[in-house]
Amino acid sequence: MAYLPPLIQQMLEPGFYPHSVTKPVQLIQTHISFVLLTGDYTYKIKKPVDFGFLDYSTLEKRQHFCTQELEMNRRTAPEIYLEVLPIVQSDDTFHLGSNAADITAQIVVEYTLKMRQFPQDSLLLSLLERGLLTEQIMANLGREVAKFHSTAISNSYIRTFGEVGQIRTTINNNYRISEKYIGGPQTQTQYQETKDYSDGFFAENQELLNLRIVNDKIRECHGDLHLRNIALWQDKILIFDCIEFNEPFRFVDVMYDIAFTVMDLESRGRRDLGNVFLNTYIEQTGDWEGLQVLPLYLSRQAYVRAKVTSLMLDDSSVSTAEKTRISQTASHYYTLAWEYTKPRQGKLTLMSGLSGAGKSTVGRYLARHTGAIHLRSDAVRKHLGRIPLHERGGQDLYSDEMTAKTYGRLLELGVMLADRGWNVILDAKFDRDSWRTDAIALAQSHNLPLEILYCTASIEVLRERLQRRKGDITDATVELLNAQQTAFEPFTEFEQSYVKIIDTMSDFEL
Repeated sequence: MAYLPPLIQQMLEPGFYPHSVTKPVQLIQTHISFVLLTGDYTYKIKKPVDFGFLDYSTLEKRQHFCTQELEMNRRTAPEIYLEVLPIVQSDDTFHLGSNAADITAQIVVEYTLKMRQFPQDSLLLSLLERGLLTEQIMANLGREVAKFHSTAISNSYIRTFGEVGQIRTTINNNYRISEKYIGGPQTQTQYQETKDYSDGFFAENQELLNLRIVNDKIRECHGDLHLRNIALWQDKILIFDCIEFNEPFRFVDVMYDIAFTVMDLESRGRRDLGNVFLNTYIEQTGDWEGLQVLPLYLSRQAYVRAKVTSLMLDDSSVSTAEKTRISQTASHYYTLAWEYTKPRQGKLTLMSGLSGAGKSTVGRYLARHTGAIHLRSDAVRKHLGRIPLHERGGQDLYSDEMTAKTYGRLLELGVMLADRGWNVILDAKFDRDSWRTDAIALAQSHNLPLEILYCTASIEVLRERLQRRKGDITDATVELLNAQQTAFEPFTEFEQSYVKIIDTMSDFEL
């Protein structure tokens, strides 16, 4: 049986606690913590370890970081995080203390973070494993994270966070720590090629990374936003267990946070759900430029997951049988980190058709199945006009000048992202020949594949769809259909070779 410290052995006994306990007490451990589930409450003990990037080696440090964890996680999960309590020792017996009690005559030997326990089957990971994690949940999560990032403290007061040197140091530390696992779960080729990619990224993208600082995209984020740290409990999304122990792991590009969730879903074979989350988040925030740095952080997050998994191979409290499984898991993540560094061919897809023709439904479907970025003109227009997405725009938002700006921005973003290897779906009416030919010309000049998907349905069906549409960001109404029909410029002979017609009355169920 694996070794457990005497304190943890006693905490596994129901009599340790001053409240009723569900028997048996369940123990979960990571490379840095022991977590004990008692029924109504969870107690977390930090292991006395020092990995360089994390230092819990002294009692004072563990107390400090317990308090940090309590305060920081109350930002996104105040229902869970309750208090920090001392643990005292008398002879060979440990006792759970109280912040209100006089413990001066006793020796404090440890601190524990007390949390309200929620069902483990409410974790998004559990929902995923049981086939219950839906696109709607992931879209809601995208909106919640966008809201969290919008209110998080920015980097404006400490400019070093987000700088190339600082990011590079943290990523290189991962490589340094993982060197000992080459020949085990890691291979020499994967190690070197992954490191070469990040070295090249920093050399070629210093201006881009500096712009992320200038544009206030470095914020006090979560830092470890994977499926085990997110729950759906009592109809509310709770984000917990953020990084409290290392400021450079927390004051990061917002895309660093997004990458953790996307990577976690993709590592478990659900790229479609990762795509829903990603597209919802960037549509809410308008941070499409951030997708240029996302591949770096996808690779980094897979690599750090490999690294922290590998660290458990050195833990004497982990059994030999468990270490075999751990090694396989680490190998999976090392391979994924390497795969994220490989170049990809980008592509542009233009959606076209009248309002209600199903452009967004088809675009959304294609995005889920191809991993594409779905850029809706309604979102681009409202971000340009600085109008909340679900607020109705006035006449100025739909002026000819703003419409030209919207299409210009769509094409600018589409080419920028496709050049970076993304498949990009530009979702707009594209009812004018000039906008379509501009897109074709740009695709040709950048050597990008392009297709035009023209969605169509009968006018009666279009009217019906627009009448029952609700809860979406578009402002289109039935009254606009006649004018749209008149304004739509037919495809030229030159354009026809790019066009595929989709009858959304039969090809898609809308």
